Amino acid sequence: MQKTDLNHIHKMLNDQHYFTDEALAMSVYLSMQLNKPLLVEGPAGVGKTEIAKVMAKALGTGLIRLQCYEGLDSTHALYEWNYQHQLLYLKIAQNEHRDSKQLEELLFSEKFLLKRPILEAITREQPPVLLIDEVDRADEEFESFLLEVLSDWQVTIPEIGTIKATNKPYIILTGNRTRELSEALRRRCLYLWIDYPDFDKELAIVKMKVPGTDTELAHSICLFMQELRELKLEKTPGVAETIDWARALAAMHIDHLDRGIIENTLGVILKDWQDMRHTRDSLSELLEKTGISSRII
Repeated sequence: MQKTDLNHIHKMLNDQHYFTDEALAMSVYLSMQLNKPLLVEGPAGVGKTEIAKVMAKALGTGLIRLQCYEGLDSTHALYEWNYQHQLLYLKIAQNEHRDSKQLEELLFSEKFLLKRPILEAITREQPPVLLIDEVDRADEEFESFLLEVLSDWQVTIPEIGTIKATNKPYIILTGNRTRELSEALRRRCLYLWIDYPDFDKELAIVKMKVPGTDTELAHSICLFMQELRELKLEKTPGVAETIDWARALAAMHIDHLDRGIIENTLGVILKDWQDMRHTRDSLSELLEKTGISSRII
């Protein structure tokens, strides 16, 4: 593990254009120093996944991503056998009358092993960043499998035996709280909650991520997003949508917001038809609160 301090972590993330506050920098620092997984929860689009990406870039190491989903099992996360190559080799070996015992040992050796994210992460010579994304989408059975890996840093392959981590990877787990994770998993991790940013933080993020954005436009975008999140929406837009909106408006050389521009670009920040309708119905109120012109220019 690289020798580092808290200030270095803060600078390391900021250098990768990730807006970092003290709590986030401290969590990443402690995760690296204690070699413990960091569980990051919060609403969608607030930058949870991005932490792992910028860590990998800043550390000059690989990023291995395991995207979780309902029905994910240990096989898809750990390893699979390359059956096509095994069959091909078996046909060749049979013609050559190979010894059956030696043939079996070779067929189930690392030569024919397809490493999936977790096995790949624990067998890398240089510790990678392992991102276990949206862990709450997987079921409890997979979560139990993760407990064993995170406790012992080893996996067992029946045909080969136990493979222990040569270097422990940096692990970031993310969750959107679609279901409650077990206490056992939480105890094995450090914890960080990332919420929607306040106005000043969101404005700073837009300026960092979309340099050259007109100051008045950036100000209006962030004001509107702050008020928009107060509506009861099915899918509340996060910072990712704010950045996308700023980039889209900048690409069209727009330097202000008005009712027409907002109505025509709502599809950049909202991804649900009911949210679109609700926002359009509430647009006059939103414009009044933010001071954005209601005129269509």
